[in-house]
Amino acid sequence: MTVSIESENVQEIAKKEVSASWLDIGVHGYVKLAVIAALFYGIFHFEIDRIVGQWIHDPGWSHGFIIPVFSLYFINQRKNDILSMNMRPNYLGLVLLIVGLTVYVFNMAVPSMRLGYPRQVLMIAVMGAVVLFLGGWTLIKYTWLPITFLIFAIPLPQGYYFRLTKPMRLLAADASVALLNLVSGIEATASGVIINVFYNGKKIGSGLDVAEACSGMRLLLAFVALGVAMAYLQYRPPWQRLVLLISTIPIAILCNITRVTITGLIYVFIGPQYTQDIYHDMLGMAMLPLAFALYGLIAWFMSNLFVEEAQAVSQDVVERKRP
Repeated sequence: MTVSIESENVQEIAKKEVSASWLDIGVHGYVKLAVIAALFYGIFHFEIDRIVGQWIHDPGWSHGFIIPVFSLYFINQRKNDILSMNMRPNYLGLVLLIVGLTVYVFNMAVPSMRLGYPRQVLMIAVMGAVVLFLGGWTLIKYTWLPITFLIFAIPLPQGYYFRLTKPMRLLAADASVALLNLVSGIEATASGVIINVFYNGKKIGSGLDVAEACSGMRLLLAFVALGVAMAYLQYRPPWQRLVLLISTIPIAILCNITRVTITGLIYVFIGPQYTQDIYHDMLGMAMLPLAFALYGLIAWFMSNLFVEEAQAVSQDVVERKRP
Protein backbone atom coordinates (compact mmCIF):
# COMPACT_ATOMS: atom_id res chain seq x y z
CA MET A 1 0.00 0.00 0.00
CA THR A 2 2.85 2.37 0.87
CA VAL A 3 4.52 1.71 -2.46
CA SER A 4 1.34 2.44 -4.40
CA ILE A 5 0.76 5.71 -2.50
CA GLU A 6 4.34 6.85 -3.17
CA SER A 7 4.03 5.99 -6.87
CA GLU A 8 0.79 7.98 -7.07
CA ASN A 9 2.52 10.98 -5.45
CA VAL A 10 5.38 10.74 -7.94
CA GLN A 11 2.90 10.65 -10.81
CA GLU A 12 1.06 13.71 -9.46
CA ILE A 13 4.33 15.64 -9.15
CA ALA A 14 5.30 14.64 -12.69
CA LYS A 15 1.91 15.80 -14.00
CA LYS A 16 2.34 19.16 -12.28
CA GLU A 17 5.78 19.57 -13.80
CA VAL A 18 4.52 18.70 -17.27
CA SER A 19 1.54 21.04 -16.97
CA ALA A 20 3.67 24.03 -15.90
CA SER A 21 3.29 26.87 -18.36
CA TRP A 22 4.37 30.50 -18.58
CA LEU A 23 0.67 31.29 -18.89
CA ASP A 24 0.41 30.45 -15.20
CA ILE A 25 1.97 33.83 -14.46
CA GLY A 26 -1.35 35.43 -15.31
CA VAL A 27 -2.28 38.79 -16.77
CA HIS A 28 -1.14 40.77 -13.73
CA GLY A 29 2.24 39.05 -13.83
CA TYR A 30 2.76 39.94 -17.48
CA VAL A 31 1.68 43.51 -16.85
CA LYS A 32 4.32 43.80 -14.10
CA LEU A 33 6.96 42.33 -16.41
CA ALA A 34 5.95 44.77 -19.17
CA VAL A 35 6.20 47.74 -16.79
CA ILE A 36 9.62 46.61 -15.54
CA ALA A 37 10.85 46.06 -19.13
CA ALA A 38 9.59 49.50 -20.18
CA LEU A 39 11.29 51.19 -17.22
CA PHE A 40 14.51 49.27 -17.91
CA TYR A 41 14.51 50.32 -21.56
CA GLY A 42 13.61 53.88 -20.64
CA ILE A 43 16.67 54.11 -18.38
CA PHE A 44 19.13 52.22 -20.57
CA HIS A 45 17.74 52.92 -24.04
CA PHE A 46 20.94 54.71 -25.10
CA GLU A 47 23.08 51.66 -24.26
CA ILE A 48 20.62 49.16 -25.75
CA ASP A 49 20.28 51.09 -29.02
CA ARG A 50 24.05 51.42 -29.29
CA ILE A 51 24.62 47.70 -28.73
CA VAL A 52 21.93 46.62 -31.21
CA GLY A 53 23.27 49.12 -33.74
CA GLN A 54 26.71 47.52 -33.54
CA TRP A 55 25.16 44.07 -33.98
CA ILE A 56 23.58 45.33 -37.19
CA HIS A 57 26.51 47.21 -38.71
CA ASP A 58 29.52 45.23 -37.45
CA PRO A 59 29.71 41.63 -38.78
CA GLY A 60 32.09 40.79 -35.94
CA TRP A 61 29.25 41.17 -33.44
CA SER A 62 26.33 39.86 -35.47
CA HIS A 63 26.21 36.85 -33.13
CA GLY A 64 24.88 39.25 -30.48
CA PHE A 65 21.35 38.67 -31.77
CA ILE A 66 21.35 35.02 -30.68
CA ILE A 67 22.73 35.66 -27.16
CA PRO A 68 19.41 36.91 -25.67
CA VAL A 69 17.65 33.99 -27.38
CA PHE A 70 19.96 31.55 -25.59
CA SER A 71 19.36 33.37 -22.28
CA LEU A 72 15.60 33.00 -22.71
CA TYR A 73 16.08 29.34 -23.57
CA PHE A 74 18.13 28.82 -20.39
CA ILE A 75 15.33 30.37 -18.36
CA ASN A 76 12.75 28.19 -20.09
CA GLN A 77 14.81 25.12 -19.12
CA ARG A 78 14.17 26.00 -15.44
CA LYS A 79 10.54 26.90 -16.04
CA ASN A 80 9.14 24.33 -13.60
CA ASP A 81 11.46 25.44 -10.81
CA ILE A 82 10.76 29.13 -11.36
CA LEU A 83 6.98 28.77 -11.56
CA SER A 84 6.80 26.53 -8.48
CA MET A 85 8.95 28.75 -6.22
CA ASN A 86 7.65 31.30 -3.73
CA MET A 87 8.80 34.77 -4.70
CA ARG A 88 10.36 36.47 -1.69
CA PRO A 89 11.80 39.95 -2.18
CA ASN A 90 15.36 40.50 -1.00
CA TYR A 91 16.07 44.09 -0.02
CA LEU A 92 19.78 43.67 -0.67
CA GLY A 93 18.72 43.68 -4.32
CA LEU A 94 16.99 47.03 -3.77
CA VAL A 95 20.18 48.47 -2.25
CA LEU A 96 22.26 47.17 -5.19
CA LEU A 97 19.67 48.53 -7.61
CA ILE A 98 19.84 52.02 -6.09
CA VAL A 99 23.65 51.93 -6.08
CA GLY A 100 23.76 50.75 -9.70
CA LEU A 101 21.36 53.40 -10.94
CA THR A 102 23.21 56.10 -8.98
CA VAL A 103 26.53 55.11 -10.53
CA TYR A 104 24.92 55.02 -13.99
CA VAL A 105 23.36 58.48 -13.65
CA PHE A 106 26.62 59.90 -12.29
CA ASN A 107 28.51 58.32 -15.20
CA MET A 108 26.12 59.88 -17.71
CA ALA A 109 26.08 63.29 -16.02
CA VAL A 110 29.86 63.77 -15.81
CA PRO A 111 31.40 63.93 -19.33
CA SER A 112 34.87 62.91 -18.13
CA MET A 113 33.41 59.74 -16.56
CA ARG A 114 31.51 58.53 -19.62
CA LEU A 115 32.86 55.07 -20.29
CA GLY A 116 30.67 53.08 -22.65
CA TYR A 117 31.66 49.48 -21.87
CA PRO A 118 31.43 49.75 -18.04
CA ARG A 119 27.99 51.33 -18.42
CA GLN A 120 26.82 48.45 -20.56
CA VAL A 121 28.14 45.87 -18.08
CA LEU A 122 26.51 47.88 -15.28
CA MET A 123 23.22 47.54 -17.16
CA ILE A 124 23.42 43.75 -16.78
CA ALA A 125 24.35 44.13 -13.10
CA VAL A 126 21.26 46.27 -12.58
CA MET A 127 19.18 43.55 -14.24
CA GLY A 128 20.57 41.06 -11.74
CA ALA A 129 19.77 43.43 -8.87
CA VAL A 130 16.14 43.70 -10.06
CA VAL A 131 15.84 39.90 -10.14
CA LEU A 132 17.36 39.62 -6.65
CA PHE A 133 15.00 42.27 -5.31
CA LEU A 134 11.86 40.69 -6.77
CA GLY A 135 12.59 36.98 -6.33
CA GLY A 136 15.40 36.65 -3.80
CA TRP A 137 18.35 34.28 -3.90
CA THR A 138 16.20 31.36 -5.08
CA LEU A 139 15.33 33.14 -8.31
CA ILE A 140 18.97 34.20 -8.72
CA LYS A 141 19.95 30.53 -8.47
CA TYR A 142 17.86 29.77 -11.55
CA THR A 143 18.67 32.91 -13.56
CA TRP A 144 22.27 33.90 -12.77
CA LEU A 145 23.67 32.16 -15.87
CA PRO A 146 21.10 33.58 -18.34
CA ILE A 147 21.78 37.06 -16.97
CA THR A 148 25.57 36.71 -16.94
CA PHE A 149 25.48 35.14 -20.42
CA LEU A 150 24.32 38.50 -21.82
CA ILE A 151 27.87 39.83 -21.36
CA PHE A 152 28.81 37.94 -24.54
CA ALA A 153 26.45 40.25 -26.45
CA ILE A 154 28.25 43.44 -25.37
CA PRO A 155 30.88 44.52 -27.93
CA LEU A 156 34.34 45.06 -26.54
CA PRO A 157 35.85 48.57 -26.74
CA GLN A 158 37.91 49.07 -29.91
CA GLY A 159 41.13 49.62 -27.95
CA TYR A 160 40.83 46.37 -26.02
CA TYR A 161 39.63 44.54 -29.13
CA PHE A 162 42.73 45.63 -31.08
CA ARG A 163 45.09 44.64 -28.24
CA LEU A 164 43.52 41.19 -28.10
CA THR A 165 43.49 40.68 -31.87
CA LYS A 166 47.13 41.70 -32.47
CA PRO A 167 48.72 38.64 -30.76
CA MET A 168 46.19 36.35 -32.46
CA ARG A 169 46.99 37.87 -35.86
CA LEU A 170 50.72 37.34 -35.29
CA LEU A 171 50.12 33.74 -34.18
CA ALA A 172 47.95 33.03 -37.22
CA ALA A 173 50.55 34.54 -39.57
CA ASP A 174 53.48 32.58 -38.10
CA ALA A 175 51.61 29.26 -37.94
CA SER A 176 50.24 29.66 -41.47
CA VAL A 177 53.73 30.47 -42.84
CA ALA A 178 55.05 27.24 -41.28
CA LEU A 179 52.24 25.23 -42.90
CA LEU A 180 52.53 26.94 -46.29
CA ASN A 181 56.25 26.20 -46.41
CA LEU A 182 55.39 22.49 -46.29
CA VAL A 183 53.82 22.79 -49.74
CA SER A 184 56.22 22.11 -52.61
CA GLY A 185 57.19 25.24 -54.52
CA ILE A 186 55.90 27.69 -51.90
CA GLU A 187 58.16 29.90 -49.82
CA ALA A 188 56.39 32.09 -47.29
CA THR A 189 57.71 34.59 -44.76
CA ALA A 190 55.90 36.64 -42.15
CA SER A 191 56.63 40.30 -41.63
CA GLY A 192 54.45 41.09 -38.68
CA VAL A 193 50.91 40.34 -39.85
CA ILE A 194 51.86 40.43 -43.55
CA ILE A 195 52.57 37.09 -45.22
CA ASN A 196 54.83 37.34 -48.28
CA VAL A 197 54.38 34.35 -50.57
CA PHE A 198 56.71 33.15 -53.33
CA TYR A 199 55.75 30.36 -55.71
CA ASN A 200 58.54 28.82 -57.78
CA GLY A 201 60.70 31.82 -56.95
CA LYS A 202 58.12 34.38 -58.08
CA LYS A 203 56.42 36.65 -55.57
CA ILE A 204 52.62 36.47 -55.58
CA GLY A 205 50.91 39.85 -55.22
CA SER A 206 51.92 42.45 -52.68
CA GLY A 207 51.46 40.20 -49.65
CA LEU A 208 48.65 38.57 -47.72
CA ASP A 209 47.47 40.76 -44.85
CA VAL A 210 46.14 38.94 -41.77
CA ALA A 211 43.71 41.73 -40.96
CA GLU A 212 41.64 42.15 -37.81
CA ALA A 213 38.83 40.25 -39.50
CA CYS A 214 41.25 37.31 -39.86
CA SER A 215 42.44 37.42 -36.26
CA GLY A 216 39.95 34.77 -35.18
CA MET A 217 38.55 36.98 -32.43
CA ARG A 218 35.07 36.92 -33.99
CA LEU A 219 35.09 33.14 -34.15
CA LEU A 220 36.57 32.92 -30.66
CA LEU A 221 33.97 35.16 -29.01
CA ALA A 222 31.05 33.52 -30.80
CA PHE A 223 32.33 30.00 -30.20
CA VAL A 224 33.12 30.58 -26.52
CA ALA A 225 29.58 31.89 -26.04
CA LEU A 226 28.15 28.82 -27.76
CA GLY A 227 30.54 26.62 -25.79
CA VAL A 228 29.16 28.01 -22.53
CA ALA A 229 25.64 27.33 -23.78
CA MET A 230 26.40 23.75 -24.82
CA ALA A 231 28.35 22.98 -21.64
CA TYR A 232 25.38 24.23 -19.61
CA LEU A 233 22.74 22.32 -21.57
CA GLN A 234 24.57 19.00 -21.65
CA TYR A 235 24.13 16.70 -18.65
CA ARG A 236 27.74 16.06 -17.73
CA PRO A 237 29.92 16.10 -14.61
CA PRO A 238 31.19 19.60 -13.79
CA TRP A 239 34.78 18.78 -14.72
CA GLN A 240 33.72 17.65 -18.20
CA ARG A 241 31.74 20.85 -18.70
CA LEU A 242 34.83 22.82 -17.71
CA VAL A 243 36.99 20.89 -20.18
CA LEU A 244 34.46 21.53 -22.96
CA LEU A 245 34.39 25.21 -22.14
CA ILE A 246 38.19 25.57 -22.06
CA SER A 247 38.52 23.58 -25.30
CA THR A 248 36.64 26.27 -27.22
CA ILE A 249 39.69 28.56 -27.09
CA PRO A 250 42.28 26.26 -28.75
CA ILE A 251 39.61 25.02 -31.19
CA ALA A 252 38.85 28.59 -32.31
CA ILE A 253 42.56 29.37 -32.66
CA LEU A 254 43.20 26.17 -34.62
CA CYS A 255 40.28 26.88 -36.96
CA ASN A 256 41.55 30.39 -37.57
CA ILE A 257 45.04 29.11 -38.44
CA THR A 258 43.36 26.66 -40.82
CA ARG A 259 41.41 29.54 -42.37
CA VAL A 260 44.49 31.71 -42.93
CA THR A 261 46.43 28.75 -44.37
CA ILE A 262 43.64 27.88 -46.81
CA THR A 263 43.44 31.56 -47.73
CA GLY A 264 47.16 31.45 -48.51
CA LEU A 265 46.70 28.41 -50.76
CA ILE A 266 43.85 30.12 -52.59
CA TYR A 267 46.05 33.23 -52.86
CA VAL A 268 48.74 31.18 -54.66
CA PHE A 269 46.87 28.61 -56.73
CA ILE A 270 43.61 30.36 -57.61
CA GLY A 271 44.18 34.08 -57.31
CA PRO A 272 44.42 36.92 -54.80
CA GLN A 273 41.01 38.23 -55.87
CA TYR A 274 39.40 35.11 -54.39
CA THR A 275 40.66 35.91 -50.89
CA GLN A 276 38.59 39.06 -50.47
CA ASP A 277 35.02 40.22 -49.93
CA ILE A 278 32.40 37.48 -50.14
CA TYR A 279 34.96 34.71 -50.64
CA HIS A 280 36.72 35.76 -47.47
CA ASP A 281 33.45 35.78 -45.52
CA MET A 282 32.34 32.41 -46.90
CA LEU A 283 35.61 30.82 -45.84
CA GLY A 284 35.14 32.26 -42.35
CA MET A 285 31.64 30.76 -42.15
CA ALA A 286 33.03 27.40 -43.28
CA MET A 287 35.16 27.28 -40.14
CA LEU A 288 32.10 27.01 -37.89
CA PRO A 289 31.24 23.42 -38.96
CA LEU A 290 34.88 22.48 -38.43
CA ALA A 291 34.85 24.04 -34.96
CA PHE A 292 31.66 22.20 -34.01
CA ALA A 293 33.04 18.94 -35.37
CA LEU A 294 36.16 19.26 -33.20
CA TYR A 295 34.04 20.22 -30.21
CA GLY A 296 31.78 17.22 -30.78
CA LEU A 297 34.81 14.94 -31.09
CA ILE A 298 36.08 16.05 -27.68
CA ALA A 299 32.62 15.58 -26.17
CA TRP A 300 32.34 12.09 -27.69
CA PHE A 301 35.83 11.19 -26.48
CA MET A 302 35.04 12.11 -22.87
CA SER A 303 31.66 10.36 -22.98
CA ASN A 304 33.20 7.09 -24.17
CA LEU A 305 36.53 7.12 -22.37
CA PHE A 306 35.38 8.01 -18.87
CA VAL A 307 32.68 6.04 -17.07
CA GLU A 308 31.36 7.61 -13.92
CA GLU A 309 31.58 5.50 -10.76
CA ALA A 310 27.85 5.72 -10.09
CA GLN A 311 27.08 4.48 -13.60
CA ALA A 312 29.56 1.62 -13.28
CA VAL A 313 28.05 0.55 -9.96
CA SER A 314 24.51 0.68 -11.34
CA GLN A 315 25.52 -1.61 -14.19
CA ASP A 316 26.80 -4.21 -11.71
CA VAL A 317 23.63 -4.24 -9.61
CA VAL A 318 21.49 -7.35 -10.06
CA GLU A 319 17.80 -6.86 -9.42
CA ARG A 320 15.89 -9.64 -7.72
CA LYS A 321 12.16 -9.90 -7.58
CA ARG A 322 10.38 -11.25 -4.55
CA PRO A 323 8.35 -14.38 -5.19
